[in-house]
Amino acid sequence: MRTLSLALALALPLGWLAAPAAGQFNENLDVPYVPSPQEVVDAMLKLADVKSSDTLIDLGCGDGRIVVTAAKKFGARAIGYDLDPERIKEANDNAKENGVTAKVKFVEKNLFDAEIKEASVVTLYLLPGVNEKLKPRLLKELKPGTRIVSHSFSMGDWNPVKQEDIGGRRIYLWIVGK
Repeated sequence: MRTLSLALALALPLGWLAAPAAGQFNENLDVPYVPSPQEVVDAMLKLADVKSSDTLIDLGCGDGRIVVTAAKKFGARAIGYDLDPERIKEANDNAKENGVTAKVKFVEKNLFDAEIKEASVVTLYLLPGVNEKLKPRLLKELKPGTRIVSHSFSMGDWNPVKQEDIGGRRIYLWIVGK
């Protein structure tokens, strides 16, 4: 008992027992919530060559930072899907704070059930197995020329058109039909 008390006394100040909001894993979700740093978000949107004429869909949108940035900096219409109602609330709050509610929409829905056909750009920060599971649907439902950008994780044997390293983090670009 004394050893446990000592271990707890050492662990609590170091934060070992308290998981941060970003990075928490909810076993009902396919992917833990880990937000992309803003410099990575900016680089992803630049790599995808987002324009005001684009419709961007972010699968697993978290707090909505990719969707909000696409609308605010590039004028794109953007839709974010996330299964976690707390993330959807944060995303809507983020859109309001940034004055882009007319250009964005957030939907509480599983990313595998998201309506993606209208996308000209799809953004992802998922796990490798989730990307692999999603890949056949992306190739089947997205129009040729649709750009897909992923933070950190590839799509197995589908080679990216381009990849970049941003502050030690890799981003990938694929174009449907290429």
